Amino acid sequence: MWPTSTRVAVVTGGSRGIGRATVSRLAADGLAVVVGYVAGKEQAWAAAQEVAVAGGRALAVQADVAVEADVAGLFDAAEEAFGGIDVVVHSAGRMTLAPVSDLALADLDNLYRTNVRGSFAVAQQAARRLRGGGALVLLSTSVVARPLPRYGAYSATKGAVEALTKVLARELRGRDVTVNAVAPGPTVTDMFLDGKDEELLARFAAEPPLERLGTPADVADVIAFLASPAGHWVNGQVIRANGGVI
Repeated sequence: MWPTSTRVAVVTGGSRGIGRATVSRLAADGLAVVVGYVAGKEQAWAAAQEVAVAGGRALAVQADVAVEADVAGLFDAAEEAFGGIDVVVHSAGRMTLAPVSDLALADLDNLYRTNVRGSFAVAQQAARRLRGGGALVLLSTSVVARPLPRYGAYSATKGAVEALTKVLARELRGRDVTVNAVAPGPTVTDMFLDGKDEELLARFAAEPPLERLGTPADVADVIAFLASPAGHWVNGQVIRANGGVI
């Protein structure tokens, strides 16, 4: 077991995108980080190695967030390696876009499995295990508050995440643990870029008053604030990190 003088974070979906940027950001803040992943083993281990090379502490652990035993094992690994858990960031997610009239229900089931069941499974373990002063940060999407065609199913799953956030924050009264959600706008990740041409990306980039797409680092900075002692008075909130789109 590592020494436990520093805070410890578990980041699901930590092998790429916003999760990967969050791993780097929290490690830079001095946290030991457990990189959760379901696929992309090489990317996850590269993320952990990057932290180690910079003088931090990290390990990668495979876990399907929709499988209760996997999620429990992820948290077990964090406690065994580092002695406890202070921050949980649930970045793992899935996005399928289609008009409501055209979406296959099998695709809806897959979205629900990862985005709703997975969020609940991770939140449940966080509620049981986070130490006092800790923080749970879930990932939503700004599209929940800005309805766009083809985003119906995805937005519905993330709306569930926002509801869960607000309820759990109140259920943890007396534990000194915060629960918040970060809802990114258009952000340059593989998941967002998939299936979008240059013209569509340019339209997305022109919408924010800041006139650009977000980056994973932009979102990771917001997550890191909520996970830090400086952000501990923010609780039960959904932060729309989108450059001012809405």
